[in-house]
Amino acid sequence: MGIEKLSFLPRAVGVKKAAGQPAVSKVSSEWTWKDRLGEIKCRISSFRMRYTVRPGLYAVGEPSVESDVFVTANYKLSFDILRRELKGLNVWIIVLDTKGINVWCAAGKGTFGTNELISRINETNLHNVVTHRRIIIPQLGAVGVNARIVQQRTGFRVYFGPVYAKDIPAYIRAGHVKTPEMRLARFNMLDRLVLTPMEINPAMKKFPLFALIALVLFGLQPSGILFKDAWEGGMPFLIFGLMAVFTGAFITPLLLPFIPFRSFAVKGWLTGMIAVFVLMKGIELWYYKSLLPLAAAYIFFPLASSYIALQFTGSTTFTSMSGVKKELKIGVPVYLTATALSLLILIIYKLSQWRVI
Repeated sequence: MGIEKLSFLPRAVGVKKAAGQPAVSKVSSEWTWKDRLGEIKCRISSFRMRYTVRPGLYAVGEPSVESDVFVTANYKLSFDILRRELKGLNVWIIVLDTKGINVWCAAGKGTFGTNELISRINETNLHNVVTHRRIIIPQLGAVGVNARIVQQRTGFRVYFGPVYAKDIPAYIRAGHVKTPEMRLARFNMLDRLVLTPMEINPAMKKFPLFALIALVLFGLQPSGILFKDAWEGGMPFLIFGLMAVFTGAFITPLLLPFIPFRSFAVKGWLTGMIAVFVLMKGIELWYYKSLLPLAAAYIFFPLASSYIALQFTGSTTFTSMSGVKKELKIGVPVYLTATALSLLILIIYKLSQWRVI
């Protein structure tokens, strides 16, 4: 069963209908408190996976048959940011059905693509709404749209607008000409910081299962599960687990350009290894009276950090699909092997504790 998508209709301010034209919902460029709350929830939780707006044609202001037509995704936060930046303008917005995914990611997945754009132009009868044949899509959606095919099948010429919606007013005033700054996709530390909650959240959802396995493993004795052994033996590993989440989902994205190597997986492994080394100095691990748990920690936790950091590739504006697939092709077998090896080492450690081997 898939995730149920919730469609939200932005605050409608009327219906736009002229002679010979289909009725179109007018939406405000002003955000309500619900819109702001939705943005916060999208930034910190999986709510973004269900935050959609109905695909179709919308009007901002009092657009005419000569007004520009902008295209966006049906991820509601993308739609909201676009309409907010269109304040004071009279334009049309076509919302594509991207399954609730933002423009950049949807273009990579193909849902913000040529066929969907053609289909939406036809379904909204855009030919009867405007007299010009010009449609503007975000630059970050260019990878998914073949402008030549769109023009051949619909008659509409595709213009690739600015990267950021805030530059649209200046873009329109310049006669649909982009400056070099409008073409530049920035990804500074603040941009990365805003995205980290959504990297931490899914990782922390898996932490309770990891904690349970670690506590049971260290507490398991021939006579049963001893809570004292579970706590004393498992606690350092729980700390290492939290560290892996912190380094992979927060430190690596935040310091991304400053960490050596190009690979996200290697960057995450490096920060994880440094963190393990530092924690080894600060946590009393000699409780184990064996080097085996320490070896397992050095193997498993840097690679756990690496795996979590690798997930951040989907949030950047410069990673390619082929590059991500290559990293996954190499990384996944390494992660699985390291997990199995770490578990084997800990099993050997437990058996040695019980004097079985």
